[in-house]
Amino acid sequence: MSLSSTSQGAAPRVPSSGAPSPGIPPWRNPRVRAFVWQALLVLALLALVLWLAMNARRALDERGMTSGFGFLLDPANFALGEAFFTFTPGSPYLDAFAVGVGNTVLLSLVSIVTASVLGVALGFARLSGNALVSGLAKAYVEAFRNTPQLVQIVFWYSFFTLLPPPRQSWPLLGLGYASNRGLTVPAPEQGGVALLVAGMLVVGAIAAFAIGRLADRRRRRTGRRWRYVGVVEIAALVLPPLAAWLAMGAPTGWSVPVLRGFNYTGGATLAPEFLAIYFGLSFYIAAFIAEIIRGGLISVDAGQIEAANAIGLRRADLYRKVMVPQAMRVIVPPLAAQYVSLLKNSSLGVAVGYPDLFSVSNTALTYSGRTIEVLCIMAVIYLLMCLAIGAVANLVNRFVQIPER
Repeated sequence: MSLSSTSQGAAPRVPSSGAPSPGIPPWRNPRVRAFVWQALLVLALLALVLWLAMNARRALDERGMTSGFGFLLDPANFALGEAFFTFTPGSPYLDAFAVGVGNTVLLSLVSIVTASVLGVALGFARLSGNALVSGLAKAYVEAFRNTPQLVQIVFWYSFFTLLPPPRQSWPLLGLGYASNRGLTVPAPEQGGVALLVAGMLVVGAIAAFAIGRLADRRRRRTGRRWRYVGVVEIAALVLPPLAAWLAMGAPTGWSVPVLRGFNYTGGATLAPEFLAIYFGLSFYIAAFIAEIIRGGLISVDAGQIEAANAIGLRRADLYRKVMVPQAMRVIVPPLAAQYVSLLKNSSLGVAVGYPDLFSVSNTALTYSGRTIEVLCIMAVIYLLMCLAIGAVANLVNRFVQIPER
């Protein structure tokens, strides 16, 4: 009876591979051995780092050199040509690093926006049925993608420095002037308010995009459209910057450049160093973004396009509702890699004297003599900025993914 019941009943339970079997010593358990090996590896790495740090400290002591990060509060006896934050000779080294970070972030943001807009336009132009448009876009991509970026930066710097002096400057549609001092354009008298309004405009654009996605999901789920979704999107885009502008007193004053003596006063002047690195980064990365956009669009299944054409979708709706949503999951990862590359390549500004993080760090290293500390600070800041771009890209990538059944 017992044998038959055992044979007809459930099979005896077999211990799972993760749980230790009775009678097996711990050193033969795979989990225990994996934990021990990992712990030994971590200890070995910590011992290596400690050994390197002690050797570096001993070498510095033998040469009579001090170490530590206390120098950040010491006065920096050098000047910076162009500073996002206020900096004067004698300010602490910490302020100098803040200037370098601010200049790098500003340059990277405007270059990313310009490269993205230009790259998207070129990517769509590559797929145009007009041979002239697609040919010009291809020529741009091949020319800028296959020449060294440093050569392009030096070319733009030479171009702007060879422009005529301010008295013979080139007028730009009455809105600005181009000379060997840079590009001089009108600017708001209260720049802080303008930056706040621009930031709120970005917030409004994100809110409008989110509202559009929610309306589209509701339409797919229920089959009904939001009647006033367009008005709500426009309101979400306009109201945040408008509220910020009104809250700051609604300033409307503009500073217009006027030629006085040998230079312009008023307005804002973009130095040749900034323009060179800005054009060099934007135009170079735009060529790669164009190929990413083109590759993402042609990766959409041809059956999807045929189905959209069969139901009579307009070409704009074909791109907006069919091709772009499916291409985004292919586009976002390499696009984020190009943004990270642009941020790191901003260090090439040292070739033309733009005071970005790398250039400021190099100057601080020379004046302070703290080689290891300055290099560590610079590396950590670049790492954090690149990780921030990666984190944002991961959020966007998760948002644009199409759920699989």
